[in-house]
Amino acid sequence: MQTTGPGMTVLHRDEHLIVVDKPSGLHSVPAKPPGEQSCAESMLREVDPCTLLVHRLDRDTSGIMVFARTRLAQRHLGWQFERRQVEKSYVARVAGRIEADDGRIELPLACDWPNRPRQMVTPGGKPAVTEWRVLVRGEAETRVGLSPRTGRSHQLRVHLAAIGHPILGDPLYGDAGAADRLQLHAERLGFRHPEGGAWVAFRAAVPF
Repeated sequence: MQTTGPGMTVLHRDEHLIVVDKPSGLHSVPAKPPGEQSCAESMLREVDPCTLLVHRLDRDTSGIMVFARTRLAQRHLGWQFERRQVEKSYVARVAGRIEADDGRIELPLACDWPNRPRQMVTPGGKPAVTEWRVLVRGEAETRVGLSPRTGRSHQLRVHLAAIGHPILGDPLYGDAGAADRLQLHAERLGFRHPEGGAWVAFRAAVPF
């Protein structure tokens, strides 16, 4: 493993792709000017100009991201994300005690334009599905595993808040003061390698 930039770790690099563990607080791509321009993409391009974006994580979400190193790999990986053929697993600490062991959230989402970048649950929104399971149940909080079946903006954050269990430390949908950072981490990412099609999976240790 190799560290690049403030706390970002390269977990895997080959001729076709780069897999990193992005820290919380770092943008995936540059923010709209005059916002923060330092980001995971630009940091990787400083040492590898071939770096190409495939997908994004919210600034405050940590964990696994994959970048392509060729246009062909970018198209191949992007195709998998678009067709929901990747496996994504997250871990979160949420407010309150969840009594059920697992469940499925199906609530359509759309941008809350007057309050963007906030998203909202609305009947006219795009379909969004999140599956969850309890990992550790406490009296005042619960650690859950999350598997998004769609990839809407802020999906996990909005869905957990909508069922009454906002993610701890969430400044948009919960109580930012409940933790020192958003307690959401992209723990695992699996996909078909763009060269040969073998299934590969990568994991980043949960930092909270």
